Amino acid sequence: QLVESGGGSVQAGGSLRLSCSASGYFYWRNCMGWFRQAPGKEREGVVFIDSDGITTYADSVKGRFTISKDNAKSTLYLEMNSLKPEDTAMYYCAANRVQDCGDNTREANFGSWGQGTQVTVSS
Repeated sequence: QLVESGGGSVQAGGSLRLSCSASGYFYWRNCMGWFRQAPGKEREGVVFIDSDGITTYADSVKGRFTISKDNAKSTLYLEMNSLKPEDTAMYYCAANRVQDCGDNTREANFGSWGQGTQVTVSS
């Protein structure tokens, strides 16, 4: 089970940190990622982290977002800085069916999803 928290409303240039609490050892060993879906748009991958810590970022968030994992707490984080209005979306935590993200970062590769947390950035 994956449970996100930490969303909210901020002004452009602000920061938020999202958390995703993972229960179940199976999920924690796999590739995990954050997706987002803006109104009227398809869900898109934001950032992924392998079981060994290798990360992959979407170009739109490189240099602004940072993904990390706290193994002791089984929690995945997404630190978001320099937020822009176009970052407004529902953000979802997801766990892949495999350990290595590699080429397996399509939405269909992720079998477990959280309920989402809303991020709203105003200009």
